[in-house]
Amino acid sequence: MIISFDLDLTLIPYNQEFEVEFRSTVAKWLGIEEIRLGTPGLIRQLKKNGHEIYIYTTSYRKPHLIKKTLKYYGIHVNKIITQPLNNKKLTALNIHASKYPPAFNIDLHIDDSLGVQKEGTYFDFKTIIISSDDEDWVNTIYNSIYI
Repeated sequence: MIISFDLDLTLIPYNQEFEVEFRSTVAKWLGIEEIRLGTPGLIRQLKKNGHEIYIYTTSYRKPHLIKKTLKYYGIHVNKIITQPLNNKKLTALNIHASKYPPAFNIDLHIDDSLGVQKEGTYFDFKTIIISSDDEDWVNTIYNSIYI
């Protein structure tokens, strides 16, 4: 299964919405962003279970900068989709949504946005919505996938 994750407020905080993994002072200077506590282990386990992992964000960050942050935490993903690629693909398909995972062969998208959940219902794609105050978010995802 191809599983995608949103970045902002799902894996990367704006402020202090959730606990984050340790990040060294040097990493801060190098522009490595904070990442949600538990993310590296979750993604490694999902990959170990045979899933492909994508990042699917409406951010305009450069993919190489996202890769740099993920690599710092020992995370390797199969694909990164940012807003420019998303815009191009959804325009070509005449889809009017913020995200449309089926356009990228994504089976399940994990996000924080209730708007994406509504789009999932409307366009018939699977989502798991994780709130920033869900301290057991890793198990929320495991339970949604495996139960």
